[in-house]
Parts: sequence; C-alpha cells; structure tokens
Amino acid sequence: MEDNFLYEGKAKKILTTEDPMVVRMVFKDDATAFDGKKKGKIGDKGQVNARISSRIFRYLQQKGIDNHFIEQSEPGEIIARRLEIIPVEVVVRNLATGSISRRLGLKEGLPFNPPILEFYFKDDQLGDPMINEDHIQVLGWASREEIEKMRESAHRVNGLLLELFRGIGIQLVDFKLEFGRAGEELLLGDEISPDTCRLWDLKTGEKLDKDRFRQDLGNTEAAYQEILRRIEELEE
Repeated sequence: MEDNFLYEGKAKKILTTEDPMVVRMVFKDDATAFDGKKKGKIGDKGQVNARISSRIFRYLQQKGIDNHFIEQSEPGEIIARRLEIIPVEVVVRNLATGSISRRLGLKEGLPFNPPILEFYFKDDQLGDPMINEDHIQVLGWASREEIEKMRESAHRVNGLLLELFRGIGIQLVDFKLEFGRAGEELLLGDEISPDTCRLWDLKTGEKLDKDRFRQDLGNTEAAYQEILRRIEELEE
C-alpha cells in the first residue's frame, strides 16, 4: 500500500499530496453493481472516466458550479481539493428507469417534469437506502442550509448537463452527485461519468452507461469510449 494512501472505494483510490488540502484521485477499471454484489472490470474505464469527469467539472466551473476539481494530472488521475464527504447521494431523475421504475411500477422512459430529486444514505451494507431531509438533518449528516444548497446545486447541475449532453446527441436520464466540505465551503465532489449517470443515445435509445455492465448488454467499453469521444469533440 502506498505511503500516501488515504482511502479506496469501489471505483477510485484517494491519495494524499504534499498539500494536506489537496488529493490525487486515481480512477480504477474495477466495475461493481447492485451495492457491490456484482463485480468485474471495464477496459480503460479509469482513464475514460477521469477524462470525462475532468471535462464536465471544468464545464460546470465555467458555469458557476463550485466543485473540487483542480486539474487532470495523468490520464487516469485527477488532482482535487480534499473534501469531508457528506454520506448522502443526491439523485436527479429526468426519466423513469432503474430503482424508481421497480419501486413505483413506472414504465421505463416515462419523463418527469419537473425532474425528481431523491436522497440516499451511502452505505453498501444497508443497500444505500432512500432517506429524506429530516433523516439527513436529525442524524447530523448535513445542516438544513447544506441540504438546501445540495438540492439547489443538483437542480442547477441537471439543467447544465441536460444542455451539454443534448448537444452531443445524448439524453441525460438520471445521475447521482456527492458533496463535501472544504473548510466552510460546500463543494460538488466525486466524479461525473457513465458510472454515475444514465446516458441514452437520443436517436437510437441505446444505453451508453454502466447499465450495459449491470444488465449484461455487452460492449460496455465501447459505450464509455463513445461518451468520451463526443465530449472531447466539443473542445475541438
């Protein structure tokens, strides 16, 4: 284990740097689904997700969304501000699919207007249960002010990403965000990639995200590469 090892999750390793307030995020090719019950690897996923996340975080910064991104140092690494992560996933849903379709018996692809925002407690052993704002505040995970900031930021991010992905022929179906504290600041953290977003081709409806791994659809590597190719074309 590296001397500067800080934390390892399912998709990334977090390493310290000479600056105690800055970390290296090393993206892995490991793939998991269903709260870690299904495991595998997706070729070059680490590099692809790091590159996608870097471009999206830069885009969001340009649009006024504060986040932890500093720079991409290596193909599969991001340099970022060190955050005290709030153990809450913020999920924004534009169309029905996945767990909300199973829970409520909704047809896949049903549009939500306005989008639905949900909170989940980050705990694989408990199956990342859905929670509400009272849980978050009473259990001390975030203040009421922080909850409102997360909610507001998530909706702003949704609007910006809908526009970004629509411009490259992609429907942003849903996505999850994580937030953390850097001192007194609340910042968007983690990653934004086909691991954390559901992305469907606007013309064909083809799934170009981790659902290809979850559902054994095949060609997962090619789907991730396609998202990266389209995003990088925006910078040309």
